[in-house]
Amino acid sequence: MAAMRTLHTAPASFIVTPAPHLVSPTPTPRAGALPAKAPPAAAATIQSHARPPLSPRVGRRRPCARAASSGAGAVVASVEDAKRDVLIALSQIIDPDFGTDIVSCGFIKDLEISETLEEVSFRVELTTPACPVKDMFEEKANEVVAALPWVKKVNVTMSAQPAQPVYAGDLPEGLKKISNIIAVSSCKGGVGKSTVAVNLAYTLAGMGARVGIFDADVFGPSLPNMVSPVNRLLVVNPESKSILPTEYLGVKLVSFGFAGQGRAIMRGPMVSGVINQLLTTTDWGELDYLVIDMPPGTGDIHLTLCQVAPLTAAVIVTTPQKLAFIDVAKGVRMFSKLKVPCVAVVENMCYFDADEKRYYPFGKGSGTQVVQQFGIPNLFDLPIRTTLSSSGDTGIPEVVSDPQGDVAKIFQNLGVCVVQQCAKIRQQVSTAVSYDRSIRAIRVKVPDSDEEFFLHPATVRRNDRSAQSVDEWTGEQKVQYGDVPEDIEPEEIRPMGNYAVSITWPDGFSQVYDTQN
Repeated sequence: MAAMRTLHTAPASFIVTPAPHLVSPTPTPRAGALPAKAPPAAAATIQSHARPPLSPRVGRRRPCARAASSGAGAVVASVEDAKRDVLIALSQIIDPDFGTDIVSCGFIKDLEISETLEEVSFRVELTTPACPVKDMFEEKANEVVAALPWVKKVNVTMSAQPAQPVYAGDLPEGLKKISNIIAVSSCKGGVGKSTVAVNLAYTLAGMGARVGIFDADVFGPSLPNMVSPVNRLLVVNPESKSILPTEYLGVKLVSFGFAGQGRAIMRGPMVSGVINQLLTTTDWGELDYLVIDMPPGTGDIHLTLCQVAPLTAAVIVTTPQKLAFIDVAKGVRMFSKLKVPCVAVVENMCYFDADEKRYYPFGKGSGTQVVQQFGIPNLFDLPIRTTLSSSGDTGIPEVVSDPQGDVAKIFQNLGVCVVQQCAKIRQQVSTAVSYDRSIRAIRVKVPDSDEEFFLHPATVRRNDRSAQSVDEWTGEQKVQYGDVPEDIEPEEIRPMGNYAVSITWPDGFSQVYDTQN
């Protein structure tokens, strides 16, 4: 049987008994940072960096509300009391990715109680339509609300947040409605990167997501051979001048191979321009995931893609040979420098089964070495299968032709991993930096930690090292200490990429702050 290795464990249960409130310890402030204000006596439960803040509604819960409606034949006095009961019941359901309840995550929308106080209706809005536990959420939501003694009917509707990037400030128009952009890369040719990209895309589509594939290899586009769209030519909208992607089985497709030019023979700068045009002028519409099949190497094309498109995460493809590891390591380091997290490693052509034995013709260890050396949390092994390789010639992806097979199950696990990791990354970015007006300080949450610290706004503004604040040739400080008012406050803080934020100041200056520095 095909194997899948993962280095993390899933939660034991999605529903827990509400725990007593804990007081969050005050973290040790960093040098030069403002001391954190003392937490209130009745603080909320400890939140990790990936967890959304508690909603105001949850913060106003009354401990006696649940008890007031408990017991056989119990009734509620008002609609507000009924809503409070429902929210307390729903707060027992824990999101396994964020580690907090679905009420605190802000998933509960349009909560309505009938005039007779017997019927409950609400919507559960998830971060993605491909959420792997959406059926569990729906089942548990029905169960816990129906258990309330005064409830006779429950109407639960499942939905997903609109597709939009975490940061859409200066993005090209075609990318402004894409939630997550996933790079599938190997930095080495012939390891099955295109096979992984296409099958991952159709796995995400099978999970309910809106998906597109962008084939970024101009010199040797693979996508036209791996899928079989009816329309095999890209069309330009005469009014908007945007490129209309072709489609196959509901997945949108763009490749230089669909431009009617075959394979390109051109120099590097021209290739970067073609890639930029194909990616940014395409009318992708609303997508939950855009999978980019990266070309081999770490050159101009890769840098262009990383600069133009706000990559959410990368999936690394390798093979067991040592030579493959050497090239893949270069790619991982490239993504690290560009602040793109690598969320999974796929080791292709690992083994085959015969005579009730498992054989490893190319040896072992390349994928494991990547995981261990670079701290990538998930590893997936793909077997040597004739059906998997031949699917690249038939135009029908393996997960489509054999959705219940062993290979499809591995890609299903990879799809779940990508969905979960992207959700964590987006949540981490959206809550990493904020402004606390009560103490007039910028709050920074440390990644992968419960620690947070506070920075004085004027100090952040004075420490800007961009060309607008410091002369690039002489190093002379353009913005002097006294030029920045001591009581300056940021007008807006918004995510920019995966580890940076853009801070807009009252004078119109936009400062980029790296949350990892």
